[in-house]
Amino acid sequence: MLRRILGRTLGRTLLGLVLAGIAGLGIGLGIFWWLTIPAVVASSSLPPRAPILANGLTTFNAGGCSSCHAVPNQPDRLKLGGGLAITSPFGTFYVPNISPDPNDGIGRWSEADFVTAVMKGTSPKGAHYFPAFPYASYQHARVEDIRDLFAYLKTLAPVSGKVRDHDVPFPFNVRRNVGVWKFLFTDGKTFVPDAAHSATWNRGAYLVNGLGHCAECHSPRNFLGGIVAAQRFAGGPNPDGEGWVPNITQKGLAEWSAKDIDYFLETGQMPDGDSAGGSMARVIRNTSQLPASDRAMIAEYLKSLPPVEGPPKPKKKTSGS
Repeated sequence: MLRRILGRTLGRTLLGLVLAGIAGLGIGLGIFWWLTIPAVVASSSLPPRAPILANGLTTFNAGGCSSCHAVPNQPDRLKLGGGLAITSPFGTFYVPNISPDPNDGIGRWSEADFVTAVMKGTSPKGAHYFPAFPYASYQHARVEDIRDLFAYLKTLAPVSGKVRDHDVPFPFNVRRNVGVWKFLFTDGKTFVPDAAHSATWNRGAYLVNGLGHCAECHSPRNFLGGIVAAQRFAGGPNPDGEGWVPNITQKGLAEWSAKDIDYFLETGQMPDGDSAGGSMARVIRNTSQLPASDRAMIAEYLKSLPPVEGPPKPKKKTSGS
């Protein structure tokens, strides 16, 4: 009799533990699902306005759109058929077609679709974009600038051709997991001017931290691929695995004047006579098209950044080592 009672008690206890575990798992999955809901911008939140195409062009150049989205190995920076391969520790991403092509590009997107994609990192189908698309920086842009950018893109020639799928292994290819990354590394806040600084400094800060997304390459990242906030702009390993991205705080640019930075953004020429190469050469092709005043304001902001020590640069291997 005692054995039966103990057996029933143990069985009920085990059943209770199993049910509690199932309930806990359900709660955990519910929290995960809630935290990872892709954010969208409702079309009703975008009041009617006449787009300013000149500002759309400035936004296009400040955002470096052609650096990634132009078809590789051809001279026309406005041929936005995509296809560039971006390597990373998480896999290889292939930049999409953002030309107005209705089948392969964004020709059928609504304005709200585009604003959602750029500022929230969510596709028109309601899926998370991978953060190889720098929406962690673009989220700080003015909605008006992104709307003008969309209007400008629609004036460009459509380019046919669907870009291949990303080559990203499990579990990094599970897009719902990107919602956790967004929860950790994005705040959804647009840029707010700092009243302690001038209007020109604030414009430079806006361009560098928002549209220009300079921190995306010029900052070291943690094991989850998020920017190390304490070393923002302090340089580090190139995200594509080749070379080293320089420190652009005063630790790295102390000997550069604001005019040096301005001239570099226009021509790619450094004070020591060297010139920009690699992906930075593509960036210069965009910044060189910006109004001179914008380049000057970017330089003003960068010169104001305090010196920050970046990660140690690997020593070059000597022959025979």
